[in-house]
Amino acid sequence: MLARMQRNVALGPLTTLGIGGPAKLFLQARSVNEVREAVDWSKSNGEPLLVLGGGSNVLIADEGFDGLVMHLDLRGVSAVDDGLLHASASEPWDQLVAMAVARDWAGFECLSGIPGSTGATPIQNVGAYGQDVSETITAVEVFDRSNGRVTSLSNAECEFEYRNSIFKKSAKDRYVVLSVSFQLRPGGAPAIRYPELQKTIAERSSLQQVRDAVIAIRRRKGMVIDPADPDTRSDGSFFMNPIVSKEKLASLGDLPHFPAGENIKLSAAWLIEQAGFQKGFARGNVGISSKHTLAIINRGGGTAREVVELVRIIQDGVREKFGVELQPEPTFIGFDRRAADRTRA
Repeated sequence: MLARMQRNVALGPLTTLGIGGPAKLFLQARSVNEVREAVDWSKSNGEPLLVLGGGSNVLIADEGFDGLVMHLDLRGVSAVDDGLLHASASEPWDQLVAMAVARDWAGFECLSGIPGSTGATPIQNVGAYGQDVSETITAVEVFDRSNGRVTSLSNAECEFEYRNSIFKKSAKDRYVVLSVSFQLRPGGAPAIRYPELQKTIAERSSLQQVRDAVIAIRRRKGMVIDPADPDTRSDGSFFMNPIVSKEKLASLGDLPHFPAGENIKLSAAWLIEQAGFQKGFARGNVGISSKHTLAIINRGGGTAREVVELVRIIQDGVREKFGVELQPEPTFIGFDRRAADRTRA
């Protein structure tokens, strides 16, 4: 394993934001055995371990990561005629969506165009345009770092919530996601729940028409990776839509909102704009996308320090005007705990 280990590997190029310092140690893991070896080695040598997938929802500090970065490269997809789909963690997510749509399997057509790997989807409970990945996940195969065993977690055991799961809560840093199993609906109708999508396509559209419409909407917002478009050099939506009580909504007056169980989901984009931060707002080498208010972009030569500063400015502005806390969606890596906590309520 030591022969395959590299030193001082730049992590920025492995992320969609293009920001981040070097890994002290770096290793690619292409099998479960290699995952086990890396976990065992990090424990034996007292080195912190970071598991890096597609790099689409992380902010890595300018100082990088002072430990071992294990970059997953686990591949393989299998499909059964009844709509059961099994994908290894490193399979590109959008390719999996495209395959499902081509087979006329409904379940995550609205999740088209999202960058990153399949293994990241249960961690974040990835969702878009009225559809969440937790609706179709049946099991997540994981390597348990606490005992060195491979096990499977059911949908219920994953404790899915809005952009959250057990992998970000009580079991943070315990599991390495190896593969994900989904149950899709062969011949099923597409999910056309989101107002913006409803305005774009007819109710009886095909899965492919829904996929095409979602990608078109995302492309207009700079949310489909395009090397020629600087607005796509981002982590996607940086802020989660805040969830508030009905009483809090009543105190805020008439503003865009959506039901969220017994609570209410507010539009983070609307709150940010009303707090004075418009599309194209820039600060140093980072800024807000000119196409989508929720996307913080690297305008070229941006640093993690600049991103954190911009995030705090936006949070402070929204808090001052509305009394609402905006929470960042990406995982912060390599930061002093106090620095990261200041961006989270």
